[in-house]
Amino acid sequence: MRHYEIALIVHPDQSKSGQVTAMMDKYKEMITADGGSIHREEDWGRKHLAYPINKIYKAHYLMMNIECGQETLDKLNYNFRFNDAVLRNLIISKKEAITEPSIMMTAKDEDKKPVRR
Repeated sequence: MRHYEIALIVHPDQSKSGQVTAMMDKYKEMITADGGSIHREEDWGRKHLAYPINKIYKAHYLMMNIECGQETLDKLNYNFRFNDAVLRNLIISKKEAITEPSIMMTAKDEDKKPVRR
């Protein structure tokens, strides 16, 4: 099995109604059902887009690092393509599993720390 990093940009209406977690649970179940594993899962929340997509200016960002076979990856890609809530997706092949938090999550944690003067 190979390692992959998946980034998803989801329609902002999905994050308001809480459907993002249901969508992620469905994708996680697809991965683990075929013997794959999830090394890292991050929800970056709603952010402004660099440019509008279909007159949408904000979107919900998600990222996962997984290990799965080609058949599972094809199923995921098929589901991303025909899910109207997924505005954009990116799947990158990695050489090894990445488990430490990304720069986006560490920056979020640093923003929450109180400033001492």
